[in-house]
Order: sequence, then C-alpha cells, then structure tokens
Amino acid sequence: MKIYFAPMEGITTWSYRRIYEKHFGQMDKYVTPFLSPCQDRRFTHRELQEILPEHNEGMQVVPQLLTCRSEDFIWAARELKQMGYEEINLNLGCPSGTVVSKRKGSGFLAYPKELDEFLARIFDELDMKISIKTRIGKERPEEFSELLSIYNRYPISELIIHPRVQKEFYKGAPHMDVFAAALRDSRNPVCYNGDLFTCSDVQRLQECFPQVQTIMLGRGLIANPALVRMLVGMEDADRKGRLRQFHDELYHQYQETMPGERPVLFKMKELWFYMICLFEDSERLGKKLRKSQHLREYEEAVEGLFAEKTLLMDTRFRG
Repeated sequence: MKIYFAPMEGITTWSYRRIYEKHFGQMDKYVTPFLSPCQDRRFTHRELQEILPEHNEGMQVVPQLLTCRSEDFIWAARELKQMGYEEINLNLGCPSGTVVSKRKGSGFLAYPKELDEFLARIFDELDMKISIKTRIGKERPEEFSELLSIYNRYPISELIIHPRVQKEFYKGAPHMDVFAAALRDSRNPVCYNGDLFTCSDVQRLQECFPQVQTIMLGRGLIANPALVRMLVGMEDADRKGRLRQFHDELYHQYQETMPGERPVLFKMKELWFYMICLFEDSERLGKKLRKSQHLREYEEAVEGLFAEKTLLMDTRFRG
C-alpha cells in the first residue's frame, strides 16, 4: 500500500516535511499546502519556500494549487514544471468559508459546468500529471455522481477522495457508501483520505476495500508521527525518544526562522492540539502547555510530558 502525507495549511510546511522525513520517513508522497496562483503571475515568498527544489530534496513532493481560473492554474503548473515537478495536485477539497466563497476548493464543486470547462482546458494545454483532491460535494453526498462523471472524462493521474461534503467540514462519519460507488465507477486511480487515525482504522479500511492501494493521512499523522512506521512494521522500541528528537529539532527550527516567542508558541501549540493524545493522563500538563506564554513555560510542560507520561500505543485524535 502507498501512503501519502496530506497537506495541512500552516502545519506541513517545507521545514516540517524535511524534519519529519529525517526522523520518520517511509512516505511515498507529500502534497504541499496549497499555493494560490493569481493574475499577477508570481508566487509569494512563502509559496516559493514551499516549492524550492532544495527544500524538498530527497522527497517525492507534489505542489497543490488552489484556484478556479484555468489560466492561473496553467501558468503556475508550467512554472512548477520548469522547476522539475512532474505532477500538480488540484485542491477541490478545502472547506474553509473564505476559500469556498471565492468558488475555490470544495466551493468549486457547486459549479459543475464551470468545473468541467476548467478541467477541459487544463488537460488540453498541459503535458504533465494532474491529480485531484476532492470532497464529494458542497451540500449533499448525492452531488458526487455528477462530479464523478465529469472526472471520468479526463486522464486524472489520481483521484484523492475525502468522502464528506463541504458543509460537514470534518464532522460526522465519512460517507463510505459514496466512496464505494466511486471506487467501483471511477475510470481513474482512487486514493482514500479521511478519518484514518490509527492502525486499526487503516486495517478496517483494507478489510472493507481490499482493492484500495493508496491512502492519504492527515490529522492522524500529525497526531501520531510514527503512524506510518507502525503501519509498515518498522516502529522501534524507543518510540518516545524518536518523537522527542523530532519535536526538539522542529522546535529549534521554528526558533531560528520565526520572529520572537509568540509565533513559535503558536506554531508548537497548534501541533500539540493533535499530538497531546499520544500521552496517557496528559490533561494537567496539556493545560499547562496551552496556557504557556513564554518559551520557558512551554519547555517545562513538554519536559514533564516526556519525563512523566506514558506514550500510548493505539491513540485516536478526537478533534
């Protein structure tokens, strides 16, 4: 089975990916947080940092584009191809209200005619792999039947399906009946994404859909960075030590590249929103971590977690 790392805005940045690869690895593909090409025909400084080849050396990285304008997608894809990228991913899954209001991400799914025209043009003008990460609709799961008929008209290199609609965000159970129909009817390779938090979750997916050869992990992998190593049977006895080394290097990287304590604290607290579930009886130290206003307080809370608390084997992020 192939395993991909899902893009998570503000978290899976180039520095996170590099340090993750160093300590955990085993990833078949990383998809970048979305780039938003626009009419001024340039990438922002932040976007350039994500796609510089030297920042992604030794990893299979696919840039993701968020746009509803075919001309902007084509410009950005050609720029990325000149940088050496062979595949581009189209974001049709982001459920954020500010994105959806601009007909981007999963908001584009509400306009199937325009989406069809968009895909017709980019596949006509580009000579490179184009994959799509999609939800199953904006309002209702029943929308996906028409969307899949559109996707089936084009040589999509991979269709990554998160079986929820936009308005559900990440709440409620994924619509596995819709995914089953997509797996049956898609003319393009299918990858599953959504609510895979533990080895048991992946095992159940494989039992239900043995034909699924590719999965994408997001929140579950942020919560438990060793999840892929566990899935492939490579996790070592010193799992806590590996996690601590990963944390410390990432923490020091952010201190070196961010201006002041507050941005570093914000970034690390965002990670611990997910990772705190790894530790048994972590409520007190987790609260101390969340309330820390200075790096010294943060470091004390983290030291307590690693020194005092047991690292759980089968954890579930419940965000």
